[in-house]
Amino acid sequence: MTSAVVVAKQLAEKVFGELADAIASHLAGATDFTLSLSGENSQFTRFNRAHVRQSGQVNDGNLLLTLMQDDRTASATVPFVGEFETDWPLLKTALAELQGMVPQLPVDPFLVLPTGSATSRTVHQGEILAVDQIASTLLSPVNTLDFTGIYAGGLIFRGYADSAGQRHWFESTSYSLDFSLFDPQNRAVKGTFAGNQWQQAKFLDKIDQAKHQLTMMARPAKTIERGQYRTYLAPAAVAELLHMFSWGGVGEADLQQGNSAFGLLRQGQRQLSPKFTLQENFEQANMPRFNGYGEVAPLQLPIIQQGQLVNSLVSSRSAKEYKTPSNYASRGEHLRAPEILTGSLTADQILPRLERGLYLSNLHYLNWSDHPNGRVTGMTRYACFWVENGEIVAPIENLRFDESLYHCFGDGLMDLTTFQETIPEIDTYDCRGLGDSRVPGILVDDFTYTL
Repeated sequence: MTSAVVVAKQLAEKVFGELADAIASHLAGATDFTLSLSGENSQFTRFNRAHVRQSGQVNDGNLLLTLMQDDRTASATVPFVGEFETDWPLLKTALAELQGMVPQLPVDPFLVLPTGSATSRTVHQGEILAVDQIASTLLSPVNTLDFTGIYAGGLIFRGYADSAGQRHWFESTSYSLDFSLFDPQNRAVKGTFAGNQWQQAKFLDKIDQAKHQLTMMARPAKTIERGQYRTYLAPAAVAELLHMFSWGGVGEADLQQGNSAFGLLRQGQRQLSPKFTLQENFEQANMPRFNGYGEVAPLQLPIIQQGQLVNSLVSSRSAKEYKTPSNYASRGEHLRAPEILTGSLTADQILPRLERGLYLSNLHYLNWSDHPNGRVTGMTRYACFWVENGEIVAPIENLRFDESLYHCFGDGLMDLTTFQETIPEIDTYDCRGLGDSRVPGILVDDFTYTL
């Protein structure tokens, strides 16, 4: 990390604290506030056909100020530069506008006010590629291939402060590489590589795996008839299914409102496999434990334990509305540090146990096809193969699947692998994403393909 970045992050944390103090000193009457910061200092490098096509640095930040008074609330977002003389006038103007706006708004009966005095400071130091090393390091092992992707690396920081005196700071120096290798027929193999410490040997191993799959993609493709087939879903594919648990899944509000795929599980009308255990685990997650209310989540929280729904994600707002204890979930009650525990399927047993069926490396375009019954539809993608007699024999044409999570992780779940992979969040739409999923691969019997 360069000295300039070190200075920048120290200033960001200091200025954020000064801004919170300034807001507190300008509050009138019985008014509460929360102030959240999201920022980064990132290097982005985009590749196409094993050449650098775009490279640049992004220094960006935003402040979210929320005022609460007489059970009414309003919010405003302003840019964060990291200089008090620049940031405070913008924030002060937003504060004045909110103070005039809040009394005119309707009452929010489930408004969550700042309470407690929790403080935390988490710093994940990282050793990542220097800017002048990125191109040579990434392109050297793929210079004869059609390598396409985007590298994002640098500092991400989050801050929280409120009128109750809670203060939290999180920062992480990390990187992610989202890449694909293409063959002359435009068939592709996809991979991700991410972490806080650059590990060259593991990067080369990841590239070698992708090269091997690309070689197998050169075989004549096999057309698969619709039907049910035994299927191995690699960790990246499992992570796509896991995302559905946060979208009308294990959130308490969704369960209470009848908008959850796991309502039948809570009611005891459907079951999942005793082999399946899902938990929130912040122990190694690249994600703050504090939420938008300044509350700190438990280090670990079981969600589904041996097939039983033992906890939903309960925000303090849902706790107030539905009279159930909060476990300090995020406002949206989505999984932030999910982990699926492993099983007994070793890497060398995957193909023999699959025997005849489909090996899926990736899925995409997932959506609910029958939400109350947990049915998900989507497409196979990239390196997916037909297996005969325990050996990969051919790539497949893209298929649409339509299957229930109650089957994938329930009566159809044959086993989970003994290993996990960490699948990073690689979104960069508004800012670099934080967080990851730790998941094994799964072997499922009679997985349903419709097209």
